[in-house]
Amino acid sequence: MKKYNQILFFFGLGLALSLSGCSDEQSLRIATECIKGGHAKTGSIMDEAQCVNRSEETIPGADEDYFKDMDYGISQNADKVVAALEPFVPGISQAPDEAVKSVIRGRNNWIVWTGGNDKFWDYMNAKSFGSFDLLKVLSNHPELQKNPGYSRDNRWNWFGLVNEPCFMKNTDVQGKLVGRPDRFGLYLDIRDRNCSPDPFENEQKYPGIQIGARGKTVPVGSYYGYATGIVGLRLFPNPDFDETAKKRWNPEKYYSDPEYYNDPKLVKPYRVGMSCGFCHVGPNPTNPPKDPENPEWANLNSNPGAQYFWFDRVFAYEADKTSYAYQHLHTNRPGALDTSLISTDYINNPRTMNAVYNLPARMLNALRWGEEEITGGERDNKQFNHFEAVPPNSPLRAFFKEPSKVLTPRVLKDGSDSVGALGALNRVFVNIGLFSEEWLQHINPLVGGKPFTPFPIKAAEQNSSYWRATEQQTLDTALFFLAATPPDYLKKAPEGERYLTDDEEILEHGKKVFAENCAACHSSKLPEEAFKFFPNNGCVGPNYLNCWNQYWSWTNSSEFKEKMTKIVLEEDFLNENFLSTDLRVPVTLLETNICASIATNAIKGDTWDNFSSTSYKNLPSVGKAKIHDLVTREPKDYVMPDGGRGYIRPPSLTSIWSTAPFLLNNTVGKFFPSGSVEDRMKSFDISIKQLLWPEKRYCDQKDLYEGEDAYGSEAASSCEGQTYLTRSGKEIPGIIDRTTKRSELKIPGGYLPWYVRILPIGDGLELGPFPEGIPVNLVSNINMEMDLGQKASLLWNISKAVGWDIFTLWKAQEDPKSITDEELRKILSGIVDPLLEVNKCPDFVVNRGHYFGTDYLPVEEGRAVLNDDDKRALIEFLKTL
Repeated sequence: MKKYNQILFFFGLGLALSLSGCSDEQSLRIATECIKGGHAKTGSIMDEAQCVNRSEETIPGADEDYFKDMDYGISQNADKVVAALEPFVPGISQAPDEAVKSVIRGRNNWIVWTGGNDKFWDYMNAKSFGSFDLLKVLSNHPELQKNPGYSRDNRWNWFGLVNEPCFMKNTDVQGKLVGRPDRFGLYLDIRDRNCSPDPFENEQKYPGIQIGARGKTVPVGSYYGYATGIVGLRLFPNPDFDETAKKRWNPEKYYSDPEYYNDPKLVKPYRVGMSCGFCHVGPNPTNPPKDPENPEWANLNSNPGAQYFWFDRVFAYEADKTSYAYQHLHTNRPGALDTSLISTDYINNPRTMNAVYNLPARMLNALRWGEEEITGGERDNKQFNHFEAVPPNSPLRAFFKEPSKVLTPRVLKDGSDSVGALGALNRVFVNIGLFSEEWLQHINPLVGGKPFTPFPIKAAEQNSSYWRATEQQTLDTALFFLAATPPDYLKKAPEGERYLTDDEEILEHGKKVFAENCAACHSSKLPEEAFKFFPNNGCVGPNYLNCWNQYWSWTNSSEFKEKMTKIVLEEDFLNENFLSTDLRVPVTLLETNICASIATNAIKGDTWDNFSSTSYKNLPSVGKAKIHDLVTREPKDYVMPDGGRGYIRPPSLTSIWSTAPFLLNNTVGKFFPSGSVEDRMKSFDISIKQLLWPEKRYCDQKDLYEGEDAYGSEAASSCEGQTYLTRSGKEIPGIIDRTTKRSELKIPGGYLPWYVRILPIGDGLELGPFPEGIPVNLVSNINMEMDLGQKASLLWNISKAVGWDIFTLWKAQEDPKSITDEELRKILSGIVDPLLEVNKCPDFVVNRGHYFGTDYLPVEEGRAVLNDDDKRALIEFLKTL
């Protein structure tokens, strides 16, 4: 039993504020020969591949069709591939074999290419104070089965991760779990001997990067690593595992001895790499596995997004509810994660993992109003025009106009990835650790505290073979998605027809309701007049809000409604329809939680500066948004920033029956875990009703999934004192994410700086206590970019608010039972205002907004209020999408 020394919240906050900007001792290990000039700084560091003179040509994309049964078997149907690609790559029908090979390489890039990011994820184990450990997530050790209680047998239910077919737990002849001798005693899955080998492990065809200890104490391996038993995670020999590390290595202690595995100097024999597929491969909605713990490849698709992924459990494998870090991560609902967690912007911002549907229609839509202006480092992004494989007559060449115009779909929720489709793809790889040697010069992962600077594409081009190899492969990835992202229709799912009406009158009614109330944001097929409101293919820039307002006003006219209804009633309405405009919608109209819209990573001078357009950075403010006082619940105005923030792009409604819960953070509706058609429809039914009847929404976070033992319970908590005023003047229930248990921020001693370790801290520090029920984002959204004066003022105001109650808190440190959570909340109530003053996003209600078609939309919007029959008919139509 480890003894952690506890320090009071405000002393802990002071320590956190003082340490956040400091260099840490757990720095990324970079071989001296990989640093130009001997000093690690931006532009001077080579990645491991370039360091050993491996060019991008020596690490090409794999061409084996190992995943041929996935994605409806698209790669086994050359006719379908050619039919999908011919409109974008004219003439490709003359070479169907080459078309299929491109699709195969693109899918392999998505599912098994990690681009050297195993180095980054190994580093993140230390940066997360040991809580994040992908080797532990992969493991089946008895200690992990006891607490927190997972193994391959329940990996889907516990983590929401996809078990790779052809693997099993490693046991001896008596069935006892044992470590793998070929994996230095680690308790990892083992491949079923009845299955063919993983072709990507072939180190003769795909020779790994020989650096450090590789080829000495550990194999060199393949540059795709070894399969692990979890789709999207690959295992790589650790080049830092030298003879000293090998002598110290003890696999049993790694699982059972906290002092051993919490030592930041511990070097493990393997690093774990992560592909895009880790967060995007999921069960095929129309061909789900009979047992979600044991899928076949035919049960999996590359594009739906990891809708069942429990990010809190993956990133904090111990799932310790008394850890404040876990409480922070627990605000990420299944299927959602804060993609700015690593390059933190001090805004806790869980968002759903994007499904990639109908890419051909989405690209064609971008040609109509996706134009952006790119300048400076933004122009360093690759465009389709830069590839000889794209023929001169290809429409793909129309997406870039020299010198500075690009037409692009927008994938991120705030529409900030605006430099072209290939640039959007390449940025994702950086966000999961590609060329982390450079990225970490511009961010301080997880905690921040130092000024953000842009990740420079130019430096990646010069110093990273992995980056250049990724650029060469993402053209194929784009072609794969052009060929392999059709809708998943409910009518094609097992027993799907029983959820659909055959009443044509109801369906026609639903189509008309959709045309008049939804299509303005959720259809890429629109009356031709719609595009005139956005001159220059989008009107993006300082005048955008005016263009939007004029368009929005017109969509309420009889002209729009008549013409739109005619379009929706046509037989081919769903053909080549992305079911979204991809336009940026002001969050002031949506009334959703504003935090996603004011993320700062892509603004000028910040981390993703090179991946967002100048026109995005010139977007105007949307004005004042309504938020609510954390204590009184009274509405108040929040002045929205400009420079790109304040907008959300509408999601596609493609296959909406399979994607509930709703809103960008999965907070409207209820989560069901299996991925079966029945569970998807249960979730859809509850979620769509809450969307269209907002008064049915929950006010308690546990009602979203009712914990591990009560999935799908429909009983909601009482909402007295938990309702919030909308712009309409009416109140609805709302959820504020709160801690579910008294918690502390636990930092093992090994992860603290030397000048803290010399103090009498025992085995580490616990910063706290945080009582059960405090709003998580009151602490999580503290702006750590404060100057010294602001930090000192904050600490003074907090200590003044606590006053003489400090002695009660000291006593509680020694005897936690001496004070109740209610008493603790009362003592700490005085620190709310000081914390709100430095809160980067003081909007706490997470499931509000999107009141279209209801009387919760303000009367001045002039929009129709649907009656119950209208809503029911609309629901029947939505199920057919």
